[in-house]
Amino acid sequence: MMTITDWDAHQLSEAIHSREVSCREVMAAYLARIHHLNPRFNAIVNVADDEVLLAQADVCDAELARGHSRGWMHGMPQAIKDVAHAAGFPTTFGSPLWRNTMATEDGLMAARMRAVGCIVVGKTNTPEFGLGSHTFNDVFGATRNAWDPSVSAGGSSGGAAVALALHLLPVADGSDFMGSLRNPAAWNHVFGMRPSQGRVPLWPSVDVWMGQLGTEGPMGRSVRDLARLLHTQAGWDPRTPLAQTAPLEPVDRPVDPQAAAQALRGLRVGWLADLNRHLAMETGLLEVCGGALQRLQAAGAIVESVGPPFEPDEVWQAWLVWRRALTAPRVSGLLTKPGAREQIKPEALWEYEQAQGTPLRALTDASAVRTRYLQHMLGLYERFDVLALPSTQVWPFPIEERWPKRIGDREMDTYHRWMEVTLYATFAGLPAISVPAGFHPNGRWPAGLQLLGRPRGDAELLRVAAGYEAVAAEVLASRSPWAQ
Repeated sequence: MMTITDWDAHQLSEAIHSREVSCREVMAAYLARIHHLNPRFNAIVNVADDEVLLAQADVCDAELARGHSRGWMHGMPQAIKDVAHAAGFPTTFGSPLWRNTMATEDGLMAARMRAVGCIVVGKTNTPEFGLGSHTFNDVFGATRNAWDPSVSAGGSSGGAAVALALHLLPVADGSDFMGSLRNPAAWNHVFGMRPSQGRVPLWPSVDVWMGQLGTEGPMGRSVRDLARLLHTQAGWDPRTPLAQTAPLEPVDRPVDPQAAAQALRGLRVGWLADLNRHLAMETGLLEVCGGALQRLQAAGAIVESVGPPFEPDEVWQAWLVWRRALTAPRVSGLLTKPGAREQIKPEALWEYEQAQGTPLRALTDASAVRTRYLQHMLGLYERFDVLALPSTQVWPFPIEERWPKRIGDREMDTYHRWMEVTLYATFAGLPAISVPAGFHPNGRWPAGLQLLGRPRGDAELLRVAAGYEAVAAEVLASRSPWAQ
């Protein structure tokens, strides 16, 4: 028998609006689950008081009784990633320096979700400053993987992915700079999407021009939920001039599994794999992703292995320049505070120090490389409808480690080199979605397949993901033993 927290978000929304369940019952069910599982997994932080949240749920019930709905998320609990603002909750960025910084207003993404009815119950855990794909910090500690508490949840949206996988939330929000929605989605067996550049505008932001490598976006246990949350998050805002103005195609209608699977027939998929061995990969990941591609082939998709038409190392070096240029100012602003250096994680200090003395010419040269790289990717889309890569280069690693120092016999020369596979969507501004692909032979560690869509092709990519969901039902039915 299904319980309230078993329902996907669209099912929950329908149940609330049909008055099958009350908003108070929904909130009570989710709070009970949070109190039961969150102390062990540490996915949601700064949870609000139960009575405050239940009182907000009562207000939502009273509104429905008068015939008023705020929107599809009416009365649904939501937790905001702790690098984004939610009024009434601290925005800590996982840093002791920001531990008590209270948000007085919502960020744009949180405001849009509240506008369609969600009740913010807390924040989701993240690495310090969102740096690195392993969710731990000195304020709240580490978030444990939803399938195996002894290993990493990924990151930086690790708390969001675990909360979603354990049914502590019906949907989850996050952000993605270098795989931060895709890595943790893969490791926790859920869907995570990095929208195309400008689809989900970021506000507030000290820079609305250059700082477009990172973007907020959705996670869901189904493609329909993911698409519906993206539709809520997306849309132009005058404070963000580079945001897309064209609306995202509505996604409120149900997804017919048979029609979704038929949409895969003739789909051209370019399998980039490990970029001709440029990317170090742990044993078994390519094989699991290959199994996911076989499901697409069985539905009529045409999958072709293809080598990169660009020089991966040149792209990596250009990426480092852009990343440092955007990350270092965030750190330098904190270093003016007394005793700050001792409270900042070494990886953040490394980003700052690497940027010192970098000439402006290096950034303009890197921008030229990025431009050439985009043209190479556009050439691939003349042959393929979507491109595919693994979502991660390693399996979830022990939670006590900071980051993998080696993959096989190859040493990782930076704290994020093991996440390199995710930068190719980011650097070209492409939409990318991580879909659950399968598991490690031990049955405890999930893996994901990245699907990269055409520029601004978010709706088309979601249709492909819905097709995959329809033909991968057996894999997708797997559920964390901790979420039973």
